[in-house]
Amino acid sequence: MAADIPSDHRISRRISTGRIDLNVRETGSGPLMLFFHGITANSAVFTPMMAKLSSRFTTIAVDQRGHGLSDKPGSGYEASDYADDIAALIRTLDRGPAILVGHSLGSRNSVTAAARYPELVRSVVAMDFTPYIETEVFDALEARVNAGNQLFPDVKAVETYLAGRYPNIPVDAIKIRAESGYERVDGGLRPLASPEAMAQTAKGLRADLTPAYREVTRPVLIVRGQESKLVSAAALAKTSQLRPDLPVVVVPGADHYVNEVAPEITLRAIVNFIDA
Repeated sequence: MAADIPSDHRISRRISTGRIDLNVRETGSGPLMLFFHGITANSAVFTPMMAKLSSRFTTIAVDQRGHGLSDKPGSGYEASDYADDIAALIRTLDRGPAILVGHSLGSRNSVTAAARYPELVRSVVAMDFTPYIETEVFDALEARVNAGNQLFPDVKAVETYLAGRYPNIPVDAIKIRAESGYERVDGGLRPLASPEAMAQTAKGLRADLTPAYREVTRPVLIVRGQESKLVSAAALAKTSQLRPDLPVVVVPGADHYVNEVAPEITLRAIVNFIDA
């Protein structure tokens, strides 16, 4: 069990899908809306957004495989593995087609799931992950991911590390990451995300995403932070050339972590897309 986690981030349960057990956080009522975090993160990063949407939707944020308190198998970290988890979860929940909201890794997985299982997906909000991301960007991402496998003496040390790694994420959002994403071990705190799983996942992110974007038939909203270092303006332009029918929102002043850096603008974009 993760240490020093406040009660509002601890409210979660595990769901057995038949292929994997996933830890989720759930609130609200209405149509099903699922949230999928980025690499090394966990479902808690979406709790502020879920609170704003829970009056209209059943909001469920998921610890994806290898992350948080979900199962961490030794292999199976390609896009298809994550997408099959999403499909299995929707079938297990049995609440009709779902709106998928994904950030980064979660965005890749959500679009892939929608392409593979259109009958299970109502629409997708794909935040800051597209095809055509440059090789050097993935090189830098892998280096950051591998550097996060550290032992920290306490939560304050985790917060200091995360604030340096994510300089634009507000203090409250950094606290959520620090308080929900680590477990007490001998000598301090380590990330809940499995380092082996993170290494495999980071490599898997390099796979060509154009087939999924070409094949997806469900509505997809592409959201990019204007200052994103992951999705360049060139990558976004190429994606729009591939699928000119997909709407795009570029959030001014936000970097890759658009839902945490600019939550109100991101929330408004999501609601406008769903209502349209």
